[in-house]
Amino acid sequence: MKQKIKLIGILLVFMVFAACKEEAKNVTVEVKQEAKTEADDKEKPNGIVNGVKQVWIDADLAVGKKNIGKPGYSDVDDGYAVLQLLQAKNVKINGLSTVFGNNSVENAFAIGNYISKEFAAQKIKVYKGAGTAINLDSVVTNDAVEAMAAALKKQPLTILAIGPATNVGLLLLKYPELQSQIVEVVLVAGRRTPLDYFKIGNKGVLAKDLNFDLDNTAFRILLENNVPLVFCPYEISSKVWIKQNDLEALKSTTPAMKWLATASQPWIEQWKNQGAEGFNPFDVLASHYIIAPEDIITEPLQARLEINLDDTVKENKNRVYKSYLLCTKEGGAAVTYCYDVVPNYHQKLMETFKK
Repeated sequence: MKQKIKLIGILLVFMVFAACKEEAKNVTVEVKQEAKTEADDKEKPNGIVNGVKQVWIDADLAVGKKNIGKPGYSDVDDGYAVLQLLQAKNVKINGLSTVFGNNSVENAFAIGNYISKEFAAQKIKVYKGAGTAINLDSVVTNDAVEAMAAALKKQPLTILAIGPATNVGLLLLKYPELQSQIVEVVLVAGRRTPLDYFKIGNKGVLAKDLNFDLDNTAFRILLENNVPLVFCPYEISSKVWIKQNDLEALKSTTPAMKWLATASQPWIEQWKNQGAEGFNPFDVLASHYIIAPEDIITEPLQARLEINLDDTVKENKNRVYKSYLLCTKEGGAAVTYCYDVVPNYHQKLMETFKK
């Protein structure tokens, strides 16, 4: 009887030991799986360091400048985008490059340096980029491209490209190996169909998809290189307005916004002359997407280039054509398409300028 009890005791001890060993094995597997998951997360280039998004800005700054070759003043919305990111606590600007577009690259470079000197808490290095569209017969780099490449070699970055995508296109041609370091490129361009007109005011003026129209090749390069792209087109910016009372309110916030709101006066007057009550701050929708993507409503679409009649030519009798950047359900490269904003967006937007 004693031997039987002893045998049962030994069996029980063995079973407990086996169970503990199996549990320890399971725990080890779980720990390894968790460690692997953490390692995988670290390998993913999310461009976020200590909760701060690492960003490079490429812009055709034109605040306060008169148009070249035509009457009136150039766009001011790129200034709002840059200052919005400067004031965002969850964004670090790793560099600011300039490009031709709304005005000359020389003017853009001068404005970029002025913003950095006068309004940046920590001075941001500014680099001059392309002054013309990409010429595939003679691909030439520039200071902006080289600086962007150097920054990407150090860490993954989100690129805000709110002018022609020329500098980013040149970057991918010269340094294709850095494609994996680009978290995403956020751009202001695109539409769903060629009949989605960019209407300015109510007097029949149709605007170009300027950033795309000025350098189709650059956008083609981005699409063909499978870079993660976010498009903030006229469709979304047309739903957001900056009016005279907004400018007056901004003048009493920060020195930077006072400067920008004052420089915006000739611009808003041009829009009023076209029958509008204010202006659409196109580039701000792109910068706001970087700061708070939850405020921007998006959908996955596919983008492609397609030739159609030029919608900006009046009485176009089948003679003038242009390329369009179209975003639809199929037939192109995968992109994120921004098309609307959340309720009370205007209030959210104004608060970002007051910080």
